[in-house]
Amino acid sequence: EVQLVESGGGLVQPGGSLRLSCAASGFTFSSYAMSWVRQAPGKGLEWVSAINSGGSVTSYAASVKGRFTISRDNAKNTLYLQMNSLKPEDTAVYYCAANRGIDYLTDYRFYDYWGQGTQVTVSS
Repeated sequence: EVQLVESGGGLVQPGGSLRLSCAASGFTFSSYAMSWVRQAPGKGLEWVSAINSGGSVTSYAASVKGRFTISRDNAKNTLYLQMNSLKPEDTAVYYCAANRGIDYLTDYRFYDYWGQGTQVTVSS
């Protein structure tokens, strides 16, 4: 059974940091590019960041570039998102997702697997 399980969300003050993790199982993690997608209250899905299957190439949405860092540990089948300088507008449910292949996709409609999400709330 394929599983993507996010963790690390929570309540943080503006300017603070959080590190999200996504534990993968049931598929060959190292053969899949990975992404983070978020959904703010009352809004649609927003692609946040992606990383290729080997971890050597990354990409970020303009809204998070310079503040968020995506990484992966293929030996541990885990994806990460380090979030610094958090803003209230970063409040959302964060999902990790996988697409088969070396290269990542930024169109979330084509992702093969999704996690259940973890809530991040940035508020004073």
